[in-house]
Amino acid sequence: MSAAARRRQLVVLGAGPGGYTAAFRAADLGMNVTLVERWPELGGVCLNVGCIPSKALLHAARVVEEARDAREFGIEFGRARVDPRKLTAWKDRIVGQLTKGLADLAKRRGIDVVTGAGRLTSAHTLKLEHAGRTSELEFEQCIIAAGSEPIRMPGVPDDPRIMDSTGALELDELPERLLVVGGGIIGLEMATVYEALGVAVSVVELTETLIPGCDRDLVKPLEKRIGKRYEAIMLGIRVTDMEAAADGITVRFAGAAAPAEAQTYDRVLVAVGRRPNGGRIGAENAGLAVDERGFIGVDKQMRTSLHHIYAIGDIVGPPLLAHKATHEGKVAAEVAAGLKSYFDARAVPSVAYTDPEIAWVGSSEDEAKAGGVAYRKGVFPWAASGRSLTLGRSEGLTKLLFEESTGRLLGAGIVGPNAGELIAEATLAIEMGCNAEDIGLTVHAHPTLSETVAFAAETAAGTITDLYIPKPRKPAA
Repeated sequence: MSAAARRRQLVVLGAGPGGYTAAFRAADLGMNVTLVERWPELGGVCLNVGCIPSKALLHAARVVEEARDAREFGIEFGRARVDPRKLTAWKDRIVGQLTKGLADLAKRRGIDVVTGAGRLTSAHTLKLEHAGRTSELEFEQCIIAAGSEPIRMPGVPDDPRIMDSTGALELDELPERLLVVGGGIIGLEMATVYEALGVAVSVVELTETLIPGCDRDLVKPLEKRIGKRYEAIMLGIRVTDMEAAADGITVRFAGAAAPAEAQTYDRVLVAVGRRPNGGRIGAENAGLAVDERGFIGVDKQMRTSLHHIYAIGDIVGPPLLAHKATHEGKVAAEVAAGLKSYFDARAVPSVAYTDPEIAWVGSSEDEAKAGGVAYRKGVFPWAASGRSLTLGRSEGLTKLLFEESTGRLLGAGIVGPNAGELIAEATLAIEMGCNAEDIGLTVHAHPTLSETVAFAAETAAGTITDLYIPKPRKPAA
């Protein structure tokens, strides 16, 4: 051990939502904590270049869209004039406010925050590199919260006009034409922003559907809305080549319905997924196994194969979501402090903050069918919701799946404005083991979007009055 080494009771590697939550919880439990982060600000990808800044821009996009839609009921605004630099500055102020708050919370807890890229050099040591200098930390316990990074497509030119999700957040100027490569959540959220701000957007997705893994009936309202707004939505098509030219990025495609001619775009956003950073932290030096995808295996206490090293968040497996990481971070911190804590969530919700929003939790209908699970389904179309009609957005639906054998809620899906907020009720219902009657007999305020959850439950229970569902005829005697 070098003279520069510093010994700590607990080192947390990575200060994203999972990492800072783990550090704060451990400090609250009386542990001596060092929080290591390679970037100057706390908060990781989510706060600095992910969840928070993208949602700020999505709010701006929603304002523009609502102004457009208001024409339908007799209110017309002039064409939106967008100042991209001012919009970016507003987004950055929000991020700055939150990162400053995290720094203050760490300081109040007496956490030693260290800036540097960390790599394990043994089972009890961490090497730090920052600004050309190297130092070493010795730890008794460690929580790895090193997150993930965007996947880069092979053969893509190194050109600033080809962006990843981080670059797409910098609206220094708006392109005329944008191609989004990848029809998953990240790509479609940024497509939502750019289209609302006046950009001609095209999306190309290798599979036959947008948001792979989500039930088709939930994605269909989104596809219908953006199909009228986007320049092109290319499904089952792959990008074969990109070439940087003076007038833009020239892209060639392959697939049954692919454009025959190469297309030129001012900007291209590559959003084909994220890769965990398991292979970037020297895990092998500590004796930790990393699988071929970059994930580190853990048990329900978030312990790795080494009893004193824990791992949380994107680096331990899907879903790669900040809210999963925060719960795992609390568990890891509590176990490190000697408490009997376990990560035992029955369901983790997912949300696409597109327009309309799509949210789902628990088992999807496709998964239930593939697994041979018998279920009852209750679907309430938002065209029958008074509240959705007053919003001018009747294209949504709420779907609940109940396990036939137990009657308990198995999964839920919602598409429509604020679906990301509404899914919380279904998540709690799964955790509490609720059945259709539990949800349907809970009094919901009227008129609200939340009562569509109750109506979907009533549909499954056969007690719905807001829809007419003919009862099956009894066979003749």
